[in-house]
Amino acid sequence: MAISYNILDLGKVGYHEAWEIQKKLQSKRIQGQINDQFLLVEHPPVYTIGKNAPLDDLLIKDVDDILIVQTDRGGKITFHGPGQVVGYPIIDLNNHKRSVSWYMRELEQLIMNVLSDYNIRSQRKKGLTGIWVDDKKIAALGVRISRWVTMHGFSLNINPDLSYYKGIVPCGITDFGVTSMAEILGKKCPKISDIKLKIIKYFTSQFSIGEN
Repeated sequence: MAISYNILDLGKVGYHEAWEIQKKLQSKRIQGQINDQFLLVEHPPVYTIGKNAPLDDLLIKDVDDILIVQTDRGGKITFHGPGQVVGYPIIDLNNHKRSVSWYMRELEQLIMNVLSDYNIRSQRKKGLTGIWVDDKKIAALGVRISRWVTMHGFSLNINPDLSYYKGIVPCGITDFGVTSMAEILGKKCPKISDIKLKIIKYFTSQFSIGEN
């Protein structure tokens, strides 16, 4: 069963605005009013706190230059900001597999495929969510699923200001660091617009055919 998608590149948009858009689209998708959606955004600097995140993972309590948002997604605390591509799939897993773990692994594989196109060798770490280059995390994942329709998603570090990660315990992990494509590739780091095209390519190929 072939599946069609509506791809929405929202550009730079505030976290709350993108969240409201996701909630509306998820509700419409659950009711069968729209097809699957795939949103791509960049956010102004924001720390987002997942449902399972201890507040101690927020190391900086008083900040003026960054928003702090308690979210309804899974996972712990992470950072979003300029230079980072965030993908929000609103898809009905009833048309694929009713499996959260399958969905998360597919998102991870998408990111690994994109990085491979730029000769970046990445991998998963056993027991942890996300994508890593050696011992540094380059992509984070956190989702919310209602009636098997997804929202929230993943973030891939292209060239963000990595100093923001010093204000948190990223994803609750203290043993490993954080990196970006720019840190790895230097001047060879591609433009965000080019990477978005790669993300769309792999997303549509991986999720274009349903399992049922």
